Amino acid sequence: MARYTPAEIEARWQEAWSRDEIFKAVRTADKPKYYVLEMFPYPSGRIHMGHVRNYTMGDVIARYKLATGHNVLHPMGWDAFGMPAENAAMAIGGHPKDWTYGNIKDMRDQMKPLGLSIDWSREFATCDPEYYGQQQALFLDFLEAGLVYRKNAQVNWDPVDMTVLANEQVIDGKGWRSGAEVERRELTQWFFKISDMAGELKDALDGLENWPAKVRLMQENWIGKSRGIEIPFQRTDGDGTILCYSTRPDTMRGASFIAVSPDHPVSKALEGSNPELTAFIEDCRKMDTTEAAMEKAEKKGIDTGLRVKHPVYEGVELPVWIGNFVLMDYGTGAVFGCPAHDQRDLDFARKYDLPVRNAFYMPGDETEVGTEALVPAKTDKVVYIDHFTGITEATSQEGIDATIDYFEANNLGKGQTKYRLRDWGLSRQRYWGCPIPVVHCDDCGVVPEKKENLPIELPYDVSFDVPGNPLDRHPTWRDVACPACGKPAKRETDTMDTFVDSSWYFARFTAPDAKTPTDIEDAAYWMNVDQYIGGIEHAILHLLYSRYFARAMRITGHLPQGTEEPFDALFTQGMVTHEIYQTRDEKGRAVYHLPEDVTDGKLADGTPVEIIPSAKMSKSKKNVVDPVNIISAYGADTARWFVLSDSPPERDVEWTAAGAEAAFKHLTRVWNLCDRIGAMDKTAKGEGDQDLLRAMHGCIHDVTMGIESFGFNAAIAKLYAFTATLQKSNASHAAQREAVMTLAQLMSPMTPHLAEDIWAHQGGDGLIATAPWPKADEAMLVSDTVTLPIQVNGKRRAEITVPADMPKEEVEKAALADQAVIRTLDGASPKKIIVVPGRIVNVVV
Repeated sequence: MARYTPAEIEARWQEAWSRDEIFKAVRTADKPKYYVLEMFPYPSGRIHMGHVRNYTMGDVIARYKLATGHNVLHPMGWDAFGMPAENAAMAIGGHPKDWTYGNIKDMRDQMKPLGLSIDWSREFATCDPEYYGQQQALFLDFLEAGLVYRKNAQVNWDPVDMTVLANEQVIDGKGWRSGAEVERRELTQWFFKISDMAGELKDALDGLENWPAKVRLMQENWIGKSRGIEIPFQRTDGDGTILCYSTRPDTMRGASFIAVSPDHPVSKALEGSNPELTAFIEDCRKMDTTEAAMEKAEKKGIDTGLRVKHPVYEGVELPVWIGNFVLMDYGTGAVFGCPAHDQRDLDFARKYDLPVRNAFYMPGDETEVGTEALVPAKTDKVVYIDHFTGITEATSQEGIDATIDYFEANNLGKGQTKYRLRDWGLSRQRYWGCPIPVVHCDDCGVVPEKKENLPIELPYDVSFDVPGNPLDRHPTWRDVACPACGKPAKRETDTMDTFVDSSWYFARFTAPDAKTPTDIEDAAYWMNVDQYIGGIEHAILHLLYSRYFARAMRITGHLPQGTEEPFDALFTQGMVTHEIYQTRDEKGRAVYHLPEDVTDGKLADGTPVEIIPSAKMSKSKKNVVDPVNIISAYGADTARWFVLSDSPPERDVEWTAAGAEAAFKHLTRVWNLCDRIGAMDKTAKGEGDQDLLRAMHGCIHDVTMGIESFGFNAAIAKLYAFTATLQKSNASHAAQREAVMTLAQLMSPMTPHLAEDIWAHQGGDGLIATAPWPKADEAMLVSDTVTLPIQVNGKRRAEITVPADMPKEEVEKAALADQAVIRTLDGASPKKIIVVPGRIVNVVV
């Protein structure tokens, strides 16, 4: 009997697919197109089981759509710019370019043995000059269309690495890499005008019906639409007003202070006036300004000595404080504090002994606020206290609306709809990124580079032996002639945020060799992405920026109408997890061990390990499983089958050695089954042909529905069951051959190599990769009989198989005649018998 040998089988069929260019995507008018795309990886140097799961899911869809008659585009690329390459160059020497392309080669070599149905002819990396040159062309078109601009902005500055840090890179006020105290500086930065599209981006979420609801909600919250009011508070010193924005103006009676940002013009005007205030502002500028950090940070402030007049209550003055919890880039950079109805304001007021006054109570409860602010939902009814509009009992939203109407009618303020979404700052002070294609000229100002000069390539001869951006220290690259007047000028040395690189790659895949960012005919044919697959960690920024880019590319003529939402369907897969194995050193510190170094809970020398429950695979915890080792030991099909079969794809899956071995044994059984059927007497007559074929058509139906709905684990469960049915079958050779070939077709999206080999072994025409997907015969899905479980007092005791059209009365008799039911009743008479047709029989005693 032949043996199942994955190494031989998988190499042979991968060579056949490549030779025949089975997965090469070419525009054609005779098939419907289908574009499946997984979020492309960062080339870190090694693939992991998370990659295997992600790309196998996409591969199942791509292969299924190919079999169902679609023209499939399934490309691959590399998100290759970013700080890790520069950090590697600083840490180990070498060059970011060499490090990156070396990693790409390694990961490509690791990925190809998986047998993915990828059109490798479309492969690119975002650090390819051919790619980022077209990105520079997009930037110039966006600039001309008013979609990108330059302004001064407060940034997080790392004085050691000499670069701007994103909020997420500031940890406890220090640079994430250098550990230096971060400074808040005002620098001139480039921005995309994403805030102009905030309303459109929010409203369009309702149409993304094939996106996970949680992702749409996350995007909606990030965009953050709010209806509020801008109120000018008159300064008592006569020096103008302080404009505050509020979404709860109905709490105006409880206002007890004004708080302005450390970067507010009022703060800047006072900075330097006294040492205490100056020191406070400097400390505020060192804070981590992420939303999570601001929420956790202690609320601090300093009284400026300024006062403003309450806009409604005559004679009431409010002190003006500088607060470390107020951000300049939201609203107006100034808020009025109502401690009774905002927990942050309450904590601040208690700390600095400021008044706490209720603006309303809950009906029937006039308890004064203690340590917790009274913050009702906007739909809750409250009882207002001496409200200036005359309202008494109303919902909070009705109170807000009445307040805005009153303020507008009396010229005290103006209603505003605002969004939390800020413009996207794209400037990064680093080398390994896409150069921003502008030149700075003393006479002409900021001058766009000419398109014929693109790409503006990064120079190779740079050094990372000193901190900062090496482009600033590269005169032959930096110093150029002005494209407008020809006089000496300097290139922009900032490079683009790497989110830019990944915000339009899906469009470039439609024509990766085009001499413009896209070929409009190719884009019109292939776009939108029919199925996008990736991790939930990209649910906000990457997807939001891609949605913005699609709109901007349509405005500038690079995408056709109807591509504003580039991803028709989105699926976010779970992680692959593994147990963590650790021992302790002499100081009690954890020492982690790789899974392959642990057997039966012990190291090779017999030392027992502490086993920590499954967690996300992490190199630092060494709970990683190398796919290369798994493929070498069991084959790619085993790895693919396991990551798809163990749990629903949206949930985490725990990798276990026992699970991988079980998957391999099952695939071996399938191959042996094929081998047995191939060796049968071709003229052999059997029994139960119709039963086997009925089971086969049921499996076709169930597996098809499973793949269509991303229920891969459910589809595989049906394949397990059908394999068992086929193993036990005594049907004729013809019926068993048809069944095993259909089994191979149904398995082919998950285990393509084994499927091809079974197909060839049984004499199938051509390649299974291009064979039409089997169709279930509806007539074979209707069963003449039905198996019904029997419950006695809620516990399952037996089951019976009866004709599908048997009357209820006859089903009752058959149930009571079952020996297991008779033993359970033990002479007792049933009070009630409930027959649910086609489902169950309930006997109540």
